[in-house]
Amino acid sequence: MKINALVFDIDDTLYQEIDYVLSGFRAVDMWLENNFDITDFYGLATDLFNSGERANVFNKTLELLNVSFNESMISKMVSVYRAHKPEIELLDDAKWVIDNLHGSIKKGIISDGYLITQKQKVEALNLKEKFHTIILSDIYGRSNWKPSPMPYREVTKGLSCLHNECVYIGDNLKKDFVTAKKLGWLTVHVKRTTGIYSNLVVDKELKAHYQINDLRELINIRELRHLFDIDNQERVVVK
Repeated sequence: MKINALVFDIDDTLYQEIDYVLSGFRAVDMWLENNFDITDFYGLATDLFNSGERANVFNKTLELLNVSFNESMISKMVSVYRAHKPEIELLDDAKWVIDNLHGSIKKGIISDGYLITQKQKVEALNLKEKFHTIILSDIYGRSNWKPSPMPYREVTKGLSCLHNECVYIGDNLKKDFVTAKKLGWLTVHVKRTTGIYSNLVVDKELKAHYQINDLRELINIRELRHLFDIDNQERVVVK
């Protein structure tokens, strides 16, 4: 059966997740300055993140600033970060794919992450206007984040299609593809050089059927060429 539905992840698939992180740091920086007259959070937090720190950026940044803090303050900073309205935009290759698909092709999203955060991303990227069905898995509880089969089943219901008519396109090898493959989906890993999960090494069963570096390369995949509404369907070479 032919593929007639493209389902995408959001983070590091449709936009660069680092842009969201930096946007969140700016929001926290502004909150700290407005409420505690604390400055320079953004620069130090960014440096820590770029150095590889992930788990305790807020704590360690405040320590570098010689600021006394407690768990309540950290919790509020996390809330500001997750609920802020992000300054993010679709990547050029994501725009290209959306603009060049046949009008009959169904488009969906499955995305993990805290619900308020993912809702803000959907709004900032205007995804409701571009996709037929959007499944934010946190609405079903964290136990139903990928690789749970629930979001894959829910998106097929929303798109009114079968599993073997779908392709899932994402960036996280640890969780994006293993269940989709078991359900009969085609899978494509977009490996972005700046992606947060770009250096993951996993066993074969977790890998996607195909790997690309740019979403425009989807047209090079034999099973997907018919999805595109362009006259000249030559191979896309991404430099």
